Amino acid sequence: MDQPLLDALQSGSPLNLSRRGTLAGVLGGGLLLALGLPQRPARAQAAGGLAHARKVPAYLTIRPDGRILLQNPFAEGGQGIHTAVAQIVAEELDADLAAFEVTVAPAGADYQVLANGTRRVTGGSFSIRNTYAHFRVLGATARAMLVAAAAQRLGVPGAELTTEPGFVLHAATGRKLPYGELAEAAAALPIPADAAPKSGPFRLIGTPAKRLDTRAKSTGQAQYGIDIRLDGMLQGAVLHAPRAGAEPGEVLNEAALRAMPGVHSVHRLPGAVAVLADSFWRARRAVEAATVAWTALSGQPVVAEDFSSAGMLEMLREQADAPGNPASDASGDAPAALRDATRVVQADYDAPYLAHAQLEPPSATVRFNADGTLDVWTPNQAPEAFAAIAARESEVDVAKIRIHTPLLGGFFGRHFTYGRHHPMNQAIRLARMVRRPVKVIWTREEEFARDAYRPLSLARLRAGLDASGRIVAFHATVPGEGPVAKHFGTSRLGTPPVDTSAVEGVAFKPYAIPNRRVDWVHVPHPVNIGFWRSVGHSMNDFFFEAFLDEVAEAAGADPLAFRRAHLAHSPRHLALLDAVMDLSGGWRRGPYEAPDGSRRARGLAMASPFGSEVATVAEVSLRQGEVVVHALFVAIDPGSIVNPAIIKAQVESAACIGLSSAAYEEMVFEGGRPVARNYDGYRILARAEMPQVQVRIVESGAPMGGVGEPGTPGVPPAVANAVAALTGRRIRSLPFAKQRFGQA
Repeated sequence: MDQPLLDALQSGSPLNLSRRGTLAGVLGGGLLLALGLPQRPARAQAAGGLAHARKVPAYLTIRPDGRILLQNPFAEGGQGIHTAVAQIVAEELDADLAAFEVTVAPAGADYQVLANGTRRVTGGSFSIRNTYAHFRVLGATARAMLVAAAAQRLGVPGAELTTEPGFVLHAATGRKLPYGELAEAAAALPIPADAAPKSGPFRLIGTPAKRLDTRAKSTGQAQYGIDIRLDGMLQGAVLHAPRAGAEPGEVLNEAALRAMPGVHSVHRLPGAVAVLADSFWRARRAVEAATVAWTALSGQPVVAEDFSSAGMLEMLREQADAPGNPASDASGDAPAALRDATRVVQADYDAPYLAHAQLEPPSATVRFNADGTLDVWTPNQAPEAFAAIAARESEVDVAKIRIHTPLLGGFFGRHFTYGRHHPMNQAIRLARMVRRPVKVIWTREEEFARDAYRPLSLARLRAGLDASGRIVAFHATVPGEGPVAKHFGTSRLGTPPVDTSAVEGVAFKPYAIPNRRVDWVHVPHPVNIGFWRSVGHSMNDFFFEAFLDEVAEAAGADPLAFRRAHLAHSPRHLALLDAVMDLSGGWRRGPYEAPDGSRRARGLAMASPFGSEVATVAEVSLRQGEVVVHALFVAIDPGSIVNPAIIKAQVESAACIGLSSAAYEEMVFEGGRPVARNYDGYRILARAEMPQVQVRIVESGAPMGGVGEPGTPGVPPAVANAVAALTGRRIRSLPFAKQRFGQA
């Protein structure tokens, strides 16, 4: 997710993203600022900024008992953002991390902390890397306000005061004032405009501080969107059209459905039928019994009955030599250099549609209130976006809408709306009809049917070698469409337009190749597609890094030595390779015999996603014709860090989803509809199949990068390269499970 996408996400896109204000209020001695509705900002020039960093009362409330309430602009979906943000603020505030309670901030201008204070979205691994300075200034400003309040109370100059966690100290008199006693007075003081963050050393930043949400999650107290309960609430289940785009013409057995136990009503919605009942189980039983006459009269395109993923792949392949628009990192004349190369290597790589398959199915709970306001509880990654969509669906002024963002039971880019089909839209319409609170939950089957899938992708790759075995030319063609082009159109993609979400990971690689060009050929997907963990990198780094091993083989070079030769200009990448080699016990290509008697090999891959650099080594064997991954070694250089324990957990999680997607996951379409409708047809990695993951964090001092997604894209090519070393067979099409291998 890059800056053009960040702008598109909240500046008049088809998702109708905008900003709104929130109501002012006072909570427990801490002031919450009234937030105005800003004018549409000009295009931001940077992804970070300090526009709202000193608006302390909008973010922090210190209660008399010393508890600190922090409103975090970002959603917590297991990535540890509540802890990391609190850790930064606590460092500068000089407070105990354990004193913090963190919730997601409501929609409002003061929480738009990206793009110089004009955007907010939880995604793209933006959260810490682009707001680190913001939260440090926020904490330092809050501390300065508490010191000023203490100076006023004690009648001494502020320069005579210091702090320790939770207290302001006056050494000369031995007075010690707790923050809780000073908070109300501090909130009444002018906010200083010059409070500066500390220069170090740090007490909390850079330490593996314990997560704040562990106890609530492990004891069942944590509340997710699916857990919301309201008085008088009806629960809804939906049945979507078999093929996206069709509409419900008539529910042929509506009377029988209404007579079922607990059923309140039956409704037709855009693209779906819904049943409301006194329990979700009863609503689900009824809607699954519905007999619906589906029509194509909506004005929306209906996915063709002959559409298939196999046919889509062939369509992409047919366009793999078509002229396209070059990515911005093009240099030299790649086609001409290929013609003059000593040897040319060419291959096609492809990867399938993928579901998000997050643990918590989509849900939304909606309540229209007597005072004309609207409350919405739904997992989301952009509260301002959801507020604008809720205003459109409900015909309630956006300033009267409260978006509540609970914990997310899985993330991965799923929690945007991606068009008109979303539980929130459906719940709003249903609640308007019945004038009661409504919760809509999509069953697993409906989620698989209406997911915004990772796009099926293909790349045709060509590399030219000179007589010494160095790459002198690289030319790739990437036909298809990423989520940026799909949802925001090509007009936002530059001149000529290039969808970075379709080419990242093939383009923008760090290797020294004098002539390079990556062309994007726009081939639209008939089905809905969306962002998936690490977006284009998730398949494109597989394409490039597995192909790079092929090129190394053609050059007669070892894959590690080949990469080092083409990265000789970059000490950062060479240091990362050294780190992953040290972590894995040294480079062993293979095949070789392991202590347990199995025959194994190793593969290497690199990736440069979201401002971080990653090197991955995979160790594999074969068992009954299937690939077994025994170990993954991942070295990540995010520049600098806040919490190494969270980074390690994130890399392990990302490696898991990367391996699962490479090994098994595939969303097949036949007859215009997805074949898999639940996990029984959509295989994911089992716990017993998860290998050991060892992580090494390298702090190079480069600008801070993301950590939530970079661990994913290096895993598929590292495994594929290990399989090639073990068996001599190249894997150019995912998932691995499509192929059977003889024992090496």
